[in-house]
Amino acid sequence: MFKGALTALITPFRDGAVDVRALRELVEWQIQSGIDGLVPCGSTGESATLSHAEHDSVVKITIEQARKRVPVLAGTGSNSTAEAIRLTAAAREMGADGALLLSPYYNKPTQDGIFRHYKTIASSVDIPILLYNIPGRTASNISPETIAKLSEIKNVVGIKEASGSMDQSSDILKLCGDKMTILSGDDALTLPLIALGAKGVISTCSNAVPREMHELAGAALAGDFTKARDIHYRVLPFMRALFVETNPIPIKQALAFMGKCANELRLPLVPMTAGPAERLRVAMKELKIV
Repeated sequence: MFKGALTALITPFRDGAVDVRALRELVEWQIQSGIDGLVPCGSTGESATLSHAEHDSVVKITIEQARKRVPVLAGTGSNSTAEAIRLTAAAREMGADGALLLSPYYNKPTQDGIFRHYKTIASSVDIPILLYNIPGRTASNISPETIAKLSEIKNVVGIKEASGSMDQSSDILKLCGDKMTILSGDDALTLPLIALGAKGVISTCSNAVPREMHELAGAALAGDFTKARDIHYRVLPFMRALFVETNPIPIKQALAFMGKCANELRLPLVPMTAGPAERLRVAMKELKIV
């Protein structure tokens, strides 16, 4: 179910509130552009500063607008296991096709604690679950061995691997085989990870270039690496420009340049500084998206 390019959706804001109209229009544009799936309320969606009511609302609106045309993988992670269960159960009730749960942040649990966290959620909510490994934000890494143990749980079906380590990704793919779907959590590693056996990417840059990322992942999955490399190198300067400041600051700026949403974030995130923003605009002009 979860393969190809899935967009880690931004959450558009206007005057301090979720911009429902912009969110619906973004979801519709993504689907019309061929995207393979949608992921609301992840790191790119500023889930850390959404209230519980807003979190549920963003997931519900995305599901409603998608109308089962593409799978919706709701971000439902928390550093509190009980809160993650509540968010995951709510997403299931609203009709999400799966839940994406980042490893607990700040607490810095042991590998056994991480395993028990996911096992408890999986046994509490009957929904396909994807792990989300992003040590740069959580301050802990899910080891390949822990991931392999989790792959034995029936409804733990995949992982968004965003450690940035090809060694880690290789070990996961070797240990888990077909038991788990591996999706890249780094846009620039989409192509090499698919070559190793991953099934796609949960992408930040596809907020702005959904068709290109859909085509890149599709070509690589079909074994057409000549086409995939061409797209990869064409989009790579834009990918790099999107991470010169903390995500989702640059992608919000990019979408604002495109007229897709207001350039509004929630503190402690602030708009992109002038120099990097201009470099981002140059990269976008090269792609002919502004």
